[in-house]
Amino acid sequence: MLDLSDNWLQKASENLEAASSELASQRYNSCANRAYYATFQAAIWALTHEGIRPPRQDRYWGHDFVQAQFAGQLVNRRKVYAPSLRSALTDLYKLRVQADYETTMVDEIRAYRAVRKARELVQAVLERSKKP
Repeated sequence: MLDLSDNWLQKASENLEAASSELASQRYNSCANRAYYATFQAAIWALTHEGIRPPRQDRYWGHDFVQAQFAGQLVNRRKVYAPSLRSALTDLYKLRVQADYETTMVDEIRAYRAVRKARELVQAVLERSKKP
């Protein structure tokens, strides 16, 4: 049977590739955006597979909910993911907000770090997805 939650991993991987491509093309704002969404989608898969769902009244996965539950439940409480990933979602979200909504440009160094952090989180989730 097809597990539709695996689509989150496919989306995360696709966005990670897009972030890397945007970095190579020196489109740093777009890179920051895609890096965040790679982590956001990977985190949704991780939460789903740990039995965590959004509140009933919410139709979609909210950014605040995903960030808080990933850090609070999967990093701090259950210790499923490394402490180094605790702030990944919130840090990348802040950078995405800068890239998308502020006049300040994302520079090459911050874009490079965003891709590195996104890769770390997505890779950790992919490794977890292969465990029985």
